[in-house]
Amino acid sequence: MNFGICSLSVIPCRKEPASTSEMVTQLLFGETYTIIKEGEDWLQITTNYDNYPCWISAKQHTRITDSDIKTLNLNTLSSELVQVISNTNSLFPLTVGASLPNFKNGKCKIGDSEYTFEGQIADTNIKKTVKDLKDTAYLFLNAPYLWGGRSPFGIDCSGFTQLVFKLNGYQLPRDASQQVELGTPLSFVEEAEAGDLAFFDNEEGNIVHVGMVLENQQIIHASGCVRIDKFDHYGIFHSNNKKYSHMLRVIKKII
Repeated sequence: MNFGICSLSVIPCRKEPASTSEMVTQLLFGETYTIIKEGEDWLQITTNYDNYPCWISAKQHTRITDSDIKTLNLNTLSSELVQVISNTNSLFPLTVGASLPNFKNGKCKIGDSEYTFEGQIADTNIKKTVKDLKDTAYLFLNAPYLWGGRSPFGIDCSGFTQLVFKLNGYQLPRDASQQVELGTPLSFVEEAEAGDLAFFDNEEGNIVHVGMVLENQQIIHASGCVRIDKFDHYGIFHSNNKKYSHMLRVIKKII
């Protein structure tokens, strides 16, 4: 197997090997991937955190060895919305949720490059509380919606829930249709508590949206931007449009 690691702030991951192809997810700094097929311009990969198949540009690829992948500790994440990381040659921004490989004493390392990071960190080995989940979710408020996005500069609904839970020690798969397979279903909206996930479907019955429940039958979700709306047994009631924007399918207790 051949492996790689994201050494940029973010790498777009596409459905097909073309710059014009739909972006289906993103790699954040420090996240690793397995190479499935290697071409001159594009690499077919699977992301190692959530086993997501996609394509990345070969120009943005940083190779790591088998021994590197076995010794990498990726449990430390940046927990600041945006923070700078630097090495001897460059200085660039990291977004919240970026991994800091083998982080120790303010330093992390990718291959021969050592980076300095002085921001706040999160340890994914520590499972945090519902209050922590909410605090993390609020960091993303007003982040613009972006299909396939996983950063405060652009994020989709399942990327939002995945990152919020990841920063607090819980692993979710990438897509809403995968996340709905987790947890315990609740029978009534009134049973829902902060930190639960609510899932919404389309006319064909496919899960197309997810958000995190807050108190007082409110939900925080990415739709246009990360926002807070009311929801009930019908779905999400958009406070600006004054109509239902998503139809409720199921609520799941994840933690």
